[in-house]
Amino acid sequence: MPAAPAEPWYIVRQSAIHNQGVFASRDIPKGTRILDYKGHKISKAESTRRGNAQIEDSAKTGEGAVYIFVLNKKQDIDGNVPWNDARLINHTCEPNCEAQIIRGTIWLIATRDIPEGTELGFNYGFDLETWEDHPCLCGTKSCCGYIVGKEYWPKLKRLLKKRQQVIDAAGEEERARKADAAGEKAAKGAGKKAGKRVRKGE
Repeated sequence: MPAAPAEPWYIVRQSAIHNQGVFASRDIPKGTRILDYKGHKISKAESTRRGNAQIEDSAKTGEGAVYIFVLNKKQDIDGNVPWNDARLINHTCEPNCEAQIIRGTIWLIATRDIPEGTELGFNYGFDLETWEDHPCLCGTKSCCGYIVGKEYWPKLKRLLKKRQQVIDAAGEEERARKADAAGEKAAKGAGKKAGKRVRKGE
C-alpha cells in the first residue's frame, strides 16, 4: 500500500453529481487507502431506528441523507457526523474506489489509478426494495439510471422494461380515448352542418 502523504489524498468541493463531492487532490495510486469512514458505532437495533428516521427526513427534504454503513454482524457505523468526509463521496455506476473493512475500520480504497482532480465515487450497493426513490445522476456511459448494486442490474433492467410496457400501454389507451372523443365530436359537428344545409334548402 502506498505510504500516506503529508496532506490528505482528497479535497471536498462542489460536485456535478450531487451537492458536495470528494475529489483527488493529487494522483492516487491503485490500492491506496484514501480515507476512512468515520462515525458512531451503533447496534443493529439502533441502526434500524436511525435508518428509518433518516429515510423519513430525506423524504421530507428530498436529500439522500442515510449514512449508515455495515461494519460487522453486531454493529454498524452512523457516519452522519461533520468530521466524516467520506459521507460526501457520491455514488457512481463506474466506481474508482470501494469500501473495505480492515481491522475494524471501513476504508475507501482506490480500485485503479485516479488522476488528480477526479471525483471519487463508489457503488453504494443498494438493493431493489426502494429503487425508484434513488435515481442515479452519475452521468457515466454505463449508468443504469438508479442507485443499486451492480448485481441487481439485470433484474432492474427487467423491471424498467416492464414499467415502460405499462406506460406505453397506458399511452395507447389514452390516445385511443382521445381519438374516439375526437371522432364523436367530428361526427356531431358533421350532423349539425347537415341539418343546417337541410333547413336552408326548405
